[in-house]
Amino acid sequence: MLKKTLDSIGFVSQFDSEVAEMMGRELTRQQDGLELIASENFASPAVIAAMGSVLTNKYAEGLPGKRYYGGCQCVDELESLCIQRAKDLFGAEFANVQPHSGAQANMAVELAFLNPGDTLMGMSLANGGHLSHGSPANISGKYYNVVSYDVNHETGLIDYDQIRDMAKKNQPKLLIAGASAYPRAIDFKVFADIAHEVGAVFMVDMAHIAGLVAGGAHQSPVPYADVVTTTTHKTLRGPRGGLILGKEEFAKKLNSAVFPGTQGGPLEHIIAAKAICFKEAMAPEFKTYAADIVSNAKVLAEALLQEGFNLVTGGTDNHLMLADLRPMNITGAELQVRCDANHITLNKNAIPGDPEKPSVTSGVRIGTAAVTTRGLGAEEMKQIARCIALTARDFEGTTKEVHETVAAICEKFPMYK
Repeated sequence: MLKKTLDSIGFVSQFDSEVAEMMGRELTRQQDGLELIASENFASPAVIAAMGSVLTNKYAEGLPGKRYYGGCQCVDELESLCIQRAKDLFGAEFANVQPHSGAQANMAVELAFLNPGDTLMGMSLANGGHLSHGSPANISGKYYNVVSYDVNHETGLIDYDQIRDMAKKNQPKLLIAGASAYPRAIDFKVFADIAHEVGAVFMVDMAHIAGLVAGGAHQSPVPYADVVTTTTHKTLRGPRGGLILGKEEFAKKLNSAVFPGTQGGPLEHIIAAKAICFKEAMAPEFKTYAADIVSNAKVLAEALLQEGFNLVTGGTDNHLMLADLRPMNITGAELQVRCDANHITLNKNAIPGDPEKPSVTSGVRIGTAAVTTRGLGAEEMKQIARCIALTARDFEGTTKEVHETVAAICEKFPMYK
């Protein structure tokens, strides 16, 4: 299956040996390493095949049945199928499957409900939020008046009372829930109550937890939010792309905000891959997969604690954990580089109230979605925790041991069977 799935490298090599060589090295890196970046996963052979299909040749600006180009009969059927599957999977009234990314989905929602200078309220990037939730470096922070909420720096937890007070004081037009580095379950009902109290539109960015939501391993935001955005990769295990879900009453406004508001032609080859991804997520085994992601994360978190790491919030409810490395006397940037050398991929990440600059950080973010796709379980989570600990404490003295452990795990659990 692996050869059939990835023989595109051999095909490319006939035309461009340089590109093929780089693709091959990336394949080797993925096969021979442990992928612990919380926002990454391994797409299925069917998803990968759809992304590399002839559908990439077709321009299809507009919506199914309302295109600005001819020849859209087939992609109209395809996109309509994808829309219906997205609604069925998440129980939503409305779906737009065209956003090229989660950030562009967020941009479209902000355009739909806000005018430049209006107030939006979201989690700060430094405390686990996302760039597109109002970071000054992002277009969302430049066009709108942003009020950012933090987590409690002692507990690492969202303080819902503080958010309610801030919302009452600042009267945002758009309240955003969702995070990229928050290890605990988010109570969407409480957020919805706060938004309704101040008359704000309530948006949830569930990019990180969409697969958990689809598999029943996390509360769904769809019944509570006016609009929900997500990526289709990460825990959902599809192609790199975005998705907007929402109430039917906002359909026209959201569709217009995607096209022509923030994008041109949709990527129909990616939309085909999204449709396949949604079908995969409807299968009974996906529920098992989502539950395994969470159980693996809990085992890995406990093992890291036993190895002497401090974890923000003391553990995890979802697919990720955030390790505070200060007791280990190593920065996030340093541990990331060491782990790369040991064939373990994770990323440096700020912790709440981090004294280090963003390019250094005092923490790392660790996720279990990709290794769970490969079939790793509780025993391997304990081995991974030990490998990370050895890498942090005695990198040069334990490299051989860590390399052998990682190699054995990767050989036992190949990317594609």
